[in-house]
Amino acid sequence: MLTLSLMVPTLGTFWTDYLKTDFPVFRLPKEIQVVTKKEIVKTISEDIGLTQLKTKEIVQKTFDAIVETLVEEKRIELRNFGVFEVKQRAARKARNPRTGQRVDVPAKFVVTFKPGKEMEERVKQLENEAAAAQHQWTPTETNDQTRPEQVPDSGAVPPTAQNDQTNYGANPESTG
Repeated sequence: MLTLSLMVPTLGTFWTDYLKTDFPVFRLPKEIQVVTKKEIVKTISEDIGLTQLKTKEIVQKTFDAIVETLVEEKRIELRNFGVFEVKQRAARKARNPRTGQRVDVPAKFVVTFKPGKEMEERVKQLENEAAAAQHQWTPTETNDQTRPEQVPDSGAVPPTAQNDQTNYGANPESTG
């Protein structure tokens, strides 16, 4: 789990405490695992019937060809997969978050990737399936057959906010 932790001197303790919390955006879901080149090689070798050593050589040469093309040509298009392109980021001024001091960030070359149509469609399908699974509702005995969206908002404060000693973001009507 990756936790975003920043010390921003101008935002005060509320914001520094807030920034130290876990952001779901930066956390990979538990069911997502990182796939390594070794696992890709194993899967391909089993599918096509080559040895893992020969398959590893083919996969590595494919990656090397992509990198070499990017270095020489600055762009490679792989139909139904996507487009890799080398672009130059302009120089800019930034601020060191620890000290607040201005820093000059030099121009640099970066590799960008734009997914192809087929990849975008498959990812969109995955997104739709996840949204459907999240909105799936099954009645239970304890909720009296009431759908979650029909339950009136009680105005209850989430448990994490209830434990907050500073009382930031509390409902003004509930204080007093």
